[in-house]
Amino acid sequence: MEKLWNKLKKGLKIHLDNNGFDKVILGLSGGLDSAVVAVLASEVLGGKNVKAVMMKTKYTSDLSLDIAREISKQNNLDYQEIDIDKLVDYEVEVLEKAFNNKIKGIVIENLQARIRGQILMAFSNQDKAMVLACGNKSEALTGYCTLYGDTCGGVMPIGNVYKSTIFQLARWLNRNKKVLPEEVINRAPSAELCYNQKDENSLPPYDVLDDILRQIVDEKKSNITGDEKVINKVKTLVENSSFKRKQMPVMLDV
Repeated sequence: MEKLWNKLKKGLKIHLDNNGFDKVILGLSGGLDSAVVAVLASEVLGGKNVKAVMMKTKYTSDLSLDIAREISKQNNLDYQEIDIDKLVDYEVEVLEKAFNNKIKGIVIENLQARIRGQILMAFSNQDKAMVLACGNKSEALTGYCTLYGDTCGGVMPIGNVYKSTIFQLARWLNRNKKVLPEEVINRAPSAELCYNQKDENSLPPYDVLDDILRQIVDEKKSNITGDEKVINKVKTLVENSSFKRKQMPVMLDV
């Protein structure tokens, strides 16, 4: 884990230097990926140069808010909370008139992600700070992300790191110095774009998913071991989301 962490730190520093940025901004959701990216950025630039924005909605849990505040405190981040419900409601109203129909749930979910991306890019223009996209390799390969939403940014630092490895990395970070609340590591992953949403409602458990992805993508195996139904689902997700990966930010080499 130490080798991986140092490689991520070095890669982020080089990318920022090469593009003339000494400040970054990210959406701090209360989830593990953005938490790890926030800690990474704070170690590279110092917490005062990391703008962390919690863009809450009615779906954002109190736990997520507590986690975001605690991470910001522990890592001395420049932290801010913005309630985006009014923006979401306004766009829903406009679109329902345009559609002449009731808006679908998936549209509302993606609106939230894209409004967050819009706000982060506005901060980027205002403060000349590079936006960090916080997606991981498991999400990128399966398309479990929103184009122009959580994929928005100038670099995706952990985009080449599987989610199961992110869990290991987080535990390793806390063994050296507690930079993450235990709750962010132990909670069930969720995008919190609707009530009771969990990643595993849409994806296989990450240890199962990542094992299959490694066989398909990294090892390029033709005979994949595991549950055939799950394997076929993962293959379909990978194949049908290639258009998203072609539009994602630069990912650091690991």
